[in-house]
Amino acid sequence: MKLYWCPRTRSSRIVWILEELGADYELVTVDVRDPEARKDPGFRAASPMAKVPALDDGGIRVADSAAICLYLADRYGEGRFSPAVDSPDRGPFLFWMCFVPGTVEPAMAEKAGHWTPNRTAHGWGDFDSMISTWEAGLGDKPWILGDHFSAADVMLGSSAVFLRMFGMLPPSAVLNDYADRCLERSAYRKALALEQDET
Repeated sequence: MKLYWCPRTRSSRIVWILEELGADYELVTVDVRDPEARKDPGFRAASPMAKVPALDDGGIRVADSAAICLYLADRYGEGRFSPAVDSPDRGPFLFWMCFVPGTVEPAMAEKAGHWTPNRTAHGWGDFDSMISTWEAGLGDKPWILGDHFSAADVMLGSSAVFLRMFGMLPPSAVLNDYADRCLERSAYRKALALEQDET
């Protein structure tokens, strides 16, 4: 299994879940800031948009961090990181998996770009509604699905840490405590340490 990755990108999410899974994988560094590096044919086969992360699992190629997390959890997690398709938790799990690329990340761009919020017209709502929805989803639970950590927490947790790193996370006890719990996981610490080694 090859993971095409680059430090200081969404690739750290995939290293995190691979470490949670105890998977055997090879890291292939692609400097996506270098146009020549993005021309690598193996990378382009796995990533049509020449973005990281991208995965090649013996010819099964998956791009986009949410899609890769979902693929890995379903294929290798043996039910530990994703609910079964007939589980009542499957619907909420899929919602939160897609909440990051579909809502959190556009709302972050809105905030960083100082766009005029438009909760009605924008598919992601707006930054404030994103935060309040996330807080309500967590409530007083340790993880987004309750007591059980899942691949959705990889997506959401990495986003909470990223928001805090860039001073965008509001003073929310719910989200800050959640970020702290994620950072306590040894698999996430390994992913972050790897980033430090590569910079």
